[in-house]
Amino acid sequence: MANVLPIVPASSAPTQPELPRDCTFSESDWRALAPHWYPVAFSHELPHASPHDPHAKRTPLSARLLDERVVVYRLRDGSIAAARDLCFHRGAPLSLGHVEGDEIVCRYHGLRYAPDGRCTCIPAHPGGAISPRLRIEMLRAREAYGLIWVQLVADDASQLPELAEWSDPDYLQVLPDSVSMNAAAGRQVEGFLDVAHFAFVHLGTFGEANNPEVPDYTVTSTPRGFVADYISSVSNYANGFKHLDPPGFLWRRRFETYLPFTAKLTVFFPNGQLHILNAASPVSARKTKLFVPICRNFDKDAPLQATLDFNHQVFAEDQAIVEQQYPEDLPLDLHAEAHFPADRSSIAYRRGLAAIGLGRAFTA
Repeated sequence: MANVLPIVPASSAPTQPELPRDCTFSESDWRALAPHWYPVAFSHELPHASPHDPHAKRTPLSARLLDERVVVYRLRDGSIAAARDLCFHRGAPLSLGHVEGDEIVCRYHGLRYAPDGRCTCIPAHPGGAISPRLRIEMLRAREAYGLIWVQLVADDASQLPELAEWSDPDYLQVLPDSVSMNAAAGRQVEGFLDVAHFAFVHLGTFGEANNPEVPDYTVTSTPRGFVADYISSVSNYANGFKHLDPPGFLWRRRFETYLPFTAKLTVFFPNGQLHILNAASPVSARKTKLFVPICRNFDKDAPLQATLDFNHQVFAEDQAIVEQQYPEDLPLDLHAEAHFPADRSSIAYRRGLAAIGLGRAFTA
């Protein structure tokens, strides 16, 4: 059967990747966003190879990022592989198939692909030559903070956000469920950075209706975004536990922003520190999947469910507002919406998004 010509893509890959079908972003915005790292799944969702049977079938996972269909799966050594979720033979999603050894196998016709994307087997023609052009498009993938991160367009300059506490034995690591939001990632991140809404949006969790004032705070630029240091008397203890505040204690909240869509909040408690990584993954221009790894070095023996419930309620309170904001897209033109001094973080964030190449009518 060596004379059988394999089915191959009609043309060679373009120098720049094509935009996803039905892309909801402008081309310039998509290309500005695609080189950055975003979480798409939890590490625990990808099964490891069995040490007793390394060739046992494993299930890959489908995800969507910047309107692109992505498949992620684990190799035999435990590392992560990712690819565009498409078999070039007949367009079947690879996520419908399985992983065997280090190869992902298409469910439609059984084509097998190696970790570098090469097709290694066409079962219909086991002895036939395989064109080197018959391959899947692999993507960069990394595992960190209990999450799987993907980069759609390779860029060595792009780095993951920092959460050193995730590997610090002095800290307790907590991984809440993800949150799916019908909102732009930029709107969600801006809301996370906002400190003027505590007394209005978070009354059910920690907000204080009689304490709405926002003291002056500083914003400092960094190579990857900015840092905002905010000190106020608004307690971060949940309602019902405000009495734990030491007399005269001031709460420091430090926001470290990693453009475009990740921000780390450090809250300085009387007895330790709480770190929250707000990683907003843009499924599409107006759909976001939010991942929130949490670390703390106090109350490490307290039941985790209380932390999970509190975190869920706080983000649900934000979600109820963010999903209703209009315009849905985050305006980068600073004249499009009004601002006041408490909006320093918001202004810095919008300027930062513009500086990485997003347009004034940014759609995420």
